[in-house]
Amino acid sequence: MTEQPIRVLIVDDQPMLRLGFRLVLDAEDGITVVGEAGDGAAGIALAKALHPDVVLMDVRMPGMDGIAATARLAQDAPTCRVIILTTFDIDEYAFAALRAGASGFLVKDAQAAELVDAVRAVARGDAVVAPRVTRRMLELFARQLPDADGAEAATSDPRLGLLTPREADIFGALGLGLSNAEIAARFVLSEATVKTHVAHVLRKLGLRDRVQAVVLAYETGVVGR
Repeated sequence: MTEQPIRVLIVDDQPMLRLGFRLVLDAEDGITVVGEAGDGAAGIALAKALHPDVVLMDVRMPGMDGIAATARLAQDAPTCRVIILTTFDIDEYAFAALRAGASGFLVKDAQAAELVDAVRAVARGDAVVAPRVTRRMLELFARQLPDADGAEAATSDPRLGLLTPREADIFGALGLGLSNAEIAARFVLSEATVKTHVAHVLRKLGLRDRVQAVVLAYETGVVGR
C-alpha cells in the first residue's frame, strides 16, 4: 500500500515566500502542499477544512499572529503540527509560539533541505528544535514572552497527578532537556525502558513531543526558572 503524502499548509503574509516554500516542498516525493493563507485567521479556517499534517506558520503577521493561531490550532486541530517560521534564530515570539503548542521553529532563510527535513521530522512526531535549546530560550525570555491570550502561564497542572512516581522522574528529566541515553544513565534504566516511559509521559500529559514537555515542565515549576 502506498504511503499517504505529508500534507502541508503554508501560512505567511508574504506571497513570494509562500511560493518559494511551495516549490521546494511540492518537488519532494511524499510531500504535498494542500493550501496557503496570508494570515492566522485564514490559516485556522484552512487547517480545519483541509486537515494538514504540518502547518508552516509565520510568527509575525498582521491581524492574528502566529502565536495566537498556533494556540487555536493546538486546541481546535490537535492533529496538526506547527512549525513556526521566524526571521531570527533567537526570537522571543518564536519561543512564545512553542509555549502555545508549536513543535519547533525554522528561520525563513533555511536551506531547502532543512525545510524538507523539518517537515518530515515534525510529521513523524519529532521536534525541530533541540529540547536543550528550548529550555535555554525559555530561561532567557520567560519574563517577557507574550502568551497567546496575554495571560500569565499556569503554575500548576492537574495532568501531573496522572504520572506515576517514576514517570514524574522521567518528566523532570525531559524538562532538563536530557536525551534517552542521559535519562537511562541517571536512573539506571535501559534506553528501551526510558523510551517506553517517555511515550507514556507524553501520552498522559497530552503533549506532542519532547519540546512541549520542556515547556510544560518549565511553566509548572517542575524545573526551576
